[in-house]
Amino acid sequence: MSDLSITPVTTKSERKAFVDLPFRLYADDPHWVPPLKGEALGLITPEKNGWFSHAKAQLFLARRDGRVVGRISAHIDTLALEMPAAQGFGPGVGQWGLMDAEDEDIFRTLLARAEAWLREQGMVRALGPISMSIWEEPGLLIQGFDQAPTVMMGHHKPVYREWIERAGYRPVKQLVTYELDITQEFPPIVKRIIRSGENNKSIVVREVNKKRFDEEAAIILEILNDAWSDNWGFVPLTPPEIKDVGVKLKPIVFNDLIRIAEVDGRPVAFMITLPDLNEAIRPLNGSLLPFGWAKLLLWLRKPRVRTMRVPLMGVRKELQSSRLASQLAFMMIEAIRKASVANYGASRGEIGWILDDNQGMNSIATAIESQVNKVYQVYERTL
Repeated sequence: MSDLSITPVTTKSERKAFVDLPFRLYADDPHWVPPLKGEALGLITPEKNGWFSHAKAQLFLARRDGRVVGRISAHIDTLALEMPAAQGFGPGVGQWGLMDAEDEDIFRTLLARAEAWLREQGMVRALGPISMSIWEEPGLLIQGFDQAPTVMMGHHKPVYREWIERAGYRPVKQLVTYELDITQEFPPIVKRIIRSGENNKSIVVREVNKKRFDEEAAIILEILNDAWSDNWGFVPLTPPEIKDVGVKLKPIVFNDLIRIAEVDGRPVAFMITLPDLNEAIRPLNGSLLPFGWAKLLLWLRKPRVRTMRVPLMGVRKELQSSRLASQLAFMMIEAIRKASVANYGASRGEIGWILDDNQGMNSIATAIESQVNKVYQVYERTL
């Protein structure tokens, strides 16, 4: 191990090396999807990621004989420090993520350096992997290695689980995703609930209007921060983050795939669905040059996809656990299911991630006959 060095990332070229490493380590994995390198660089560049308005991070590279052989991030979210400890974060809790390494010894050395940085910042407990915001790619994939990740979901080597657990970390939370055949109609009982809602004149499930993007985003953000506020791992999304996410996702935002439910004219629930951008970028191998940009632009004009992903749903807290909450969810899911099949040729849906103890959302997923297809695990350890 004497020839192994761990150094902090401080330059543009080092950030590029940080982004490039997974392209080599996952080259033989048929299910890994190469991210667009520009997007991956934006994630770790403070000037391009609104998350850094309330967080700080230190990236590390491992080199052996001058060759990059591993990477990791250590980070602290000041808003997470203010959350109740019972919800996962809280005072003294830092995180690490964006972890990749050629072997376990390299990983353990990287992890020790990330933990040392967190201790230097006054942290007493570490959660990981979280890459880097809880809203981005939290958790380690432990089930579903035989499927490619959908847009904004992570993919990892199976051996990483053993490495993390042998390093003394214990599981603290699981996040699951569900898949379903969206060409099939829902069970009769769900269809009856939907029809009842459609006959209720106080309920309106509407499409968003992309021409009023900022206004619609503000409505969704307000509902989201209320609906998710009691969830494990919750950290409120901030305007700078929404602005940056909006710029990144606006090209794959389509009116008929995002719905807002109103009761007596008041927005109380929403559902966001995205065509699986990974299907389009996978052949590009991380680059829009020389002709990737033209192919992607053509795809974005009218996406034809196999899979639609539902990354976010929310119902105001005052309605949660009520029959109305489930009814609104079913109505939004059905409206988007029909649009996905008719307008985009989709045949498969993926819902999540969903906390393993979120009984309401897990019950809804079960009611529409979807099945768990992937499981992600978050670990913790006292520093």
